[in-house]
Amino acid sequence: MKKVGITLLCSLMPLASAMAEAGKPLSVDVLWQLNRIGSPTISPDGDQIIAPVTQYNVDTDKGATQLWLFDENGKSQRPLTAAGLRVSEPTFSPDGTTLAFVSKRNDDDAGQIYLLPMNGPGEAQRLTQVPTGVYGIKWVGDYLYFISRIFPGKSWDDMAIQLKADKDNKVSAHQWNALPYSHFDHWLDEDKQAHVFRIPAKGGEIEAVTGPLNHELPRNYQSAGSYDIHPDGQWIAFNANGWDNQVDPNLDIFLARIGSGEAVNLTPNNTAPDMSPMFSPDGDTLAYTRQRIAGFYADTANLVLVDLDDKAEKEITTDWDRSVGNLTWTADSKGFYAAIDDAGTSRLYHISAKGKIKPITGDTNFGAPAVSKDGTLVATNDSFLYPARLVKINPRNGNTTRLDTFNDDIMKEVALGSYESVTYKGYNGQDIQMWVHYPPGFDKSKKYPLMMLVHGGPHNAITDGFHYRWNAQTFASWGYVTAWPNFHGSSGFGQDFADAINPDWKNKSLEDVLKAADWFKAQPWIDSDRMVAGGASYGGYLTSIILGSEHPFKALLIHAAVYNMYSQMSADFAVHSTRFGHYWEKPEIYQSISPHYFAGNFNTPTLVIHGQLDYRVPVGQGFELFRTLQSRGVESRMIYFPDENHWIMKPNNSIYWYNQVEDWMTKFAEPGGR
Repeated sequence: MKKVGITLLCSLMPLASAMAEAGKPLSVDVLWQLNRIGSPTISPDGDQIIAPVTQYNVDTDKGATQLWLFDENGKSQRPLTAAGLRVSEPTFSPDGTTLAFVSKRNDDDAGQIYLLPMNGPGEAQRLTQVPTGVYGIKWVGDYLYFISRIFPGKSWDDMAIQLKADKDNKVSAHQWNALPYSHFDHWLDEDKQAHVFRIPAKGGEIEAVTGPLNHELPRNYQSAGSYDIHPDGQWIAFNANGWDNQVDPNLDIFLARIGSGEAVNLTPNNTAPDMSPMFSPDGDTLAYTRQRIAGFYADTANLVLVDLDDKAEKEITTDWDRSVGNLTWTADSKGFYAAIDDAGTSRLYHISAKGKIKPITGDTNFGAPAVSKDGTLVATNDSFLYPARLVKINPRNGNTTRLDTFNDDIMKEVALGSYESVTYKGYNGQDIQMWVHYPPGFDKSKKYPLMMLVHGGPHNAITDGFHYRWNAQTFASWGYVTAWPNFHGSSGFGQDFADAINPDWKNKSLEDVLKAADWFKAQPWIDSDRMVAGGASYGGYLTSIILGSEHPFKALLIHAAVYNMYSQMSADFAVHSTRFGHYWEKPEIYQSISPHYFAGNFNTPTLVIHGQLDYRVPVGQGFELFRTLQSRGVESRMIYFPDENHWIMKPNNSIYWYNQVEDWMTKFAEPGGR
């Protein structure tokens, strides 16, 4: 299929132009005033759309989520749930008369399922009282299904007693005898397992679904996408580790008749992940995604269809150089809608069950779609210039109808800059796509400083969406031209491009970033003496590599960086081990790419930031880098957040983060055109 082209996007939207004429900058304070709309769900008849909307209170440093109801024509919106609570996972009953959701209310010790009637007055009523909490809910037939992390072999009453005893226990130690021990920002209890359960929608006894099958859901992470229930309610398809190895788990798809006590592994011959099982609405087909290369999380995910009568399977997207994800079946079971990471933009596509692929949207990002039985298609839509909106999409031409009015009152007062997509020559003369942001009031007759932003992953991409943690327009509002290059290793540009940096994380993406800097040096509106750079996670890694290389930047920001490849063994994953071997097996790989080996060249002022709860890149990495910089006499600052993870999530910490970054960068590169 022909690659979708990148278009220039300088102030395309009329609303954006109106915003640009307003006064105040898109500051971090404004970011925390905005309502954040989550992924929608739609009633079976298409008349009612529900989306979670989260607001934050800087004074209390907390957020709260309400469910809002929208009609399909965008003429009305109103809250369904009370303010000040946390609500998630809205799910319609099959007849659309009742809405289920997860919330923690009143005397709940953990999140529970609540039911809210949609056709009249009435308060939400709690359905479950599960001491270990519920998540990942689905409503099929007369039952609600959910996931809970339980103590195997214990009754619910015994589990409640165990949880209280654990809470009151004066011993704080954790113990593991096998992996995994953590995921992202929390420890994983070895004596708990994640399983699927069901409860009658009218109330009654909870029934274990996967427990009797002797297979638990993946230990590190589970969600509603980890399993699916057949429309007749008799079958479950779910993800589980297909072998006993917990160091390198093999995620397989299992199929079982509920109550049978037996599960069949449908994918035993593939050692890479098979994920996201989805039964077709007519019940004839099971779909899931398949990767082929173990240890390469950005390996192209293909869509597989399994005929449930004869178990024959077919991969239908093998000729498409994009990963399939964010899928939903069409109501007629003849295809799918999907949000696809595609060359710097998240676009909606239709994929027929025969493998025919058709793009629906073009510019700006679209989130995971939801579709009703009558074909009404809804999703979120956002861009660099506006936060997520709720829209209805015409699947024939991609035209949208906006359904909400959130944030318009705030954004109309904001002076935004503009942005565009450019292509330059990077490593080996290959084309690299890059987003360039210009400050409000940009005057090309003046010279501006550059803030080069280095994205994480590495197998992610910066797409045309609104970012709260690293907002390029917020950085630009300080008086900088800002840039996000999608260097080698980025996702959405094909398998070869993503895999080009494995196992050599260092050289191709480094050259791409340095050649991006060269591209800017050649622009008459850039002051090459005022260039700074920064990145987080893999972006922090690559910025650490830049720190040890010849480069044009006057100061650096390094957040949550993989600084020492050996120390990274303490994380919730190990770089390259599965696919290329451990550091004791292939020491030359790690020696050639680990930033700490280049410490003898460090001489650039550097701001280092890390969070204590970061188990993806443990906090010791940040302190190792800071001690190295201080030992070498390099001007440096360490900012440590004891209550943050890989990301800075709390309002006041985020405000502090942005302000400290601005203070550091402006110290070494004066902002504004001159």
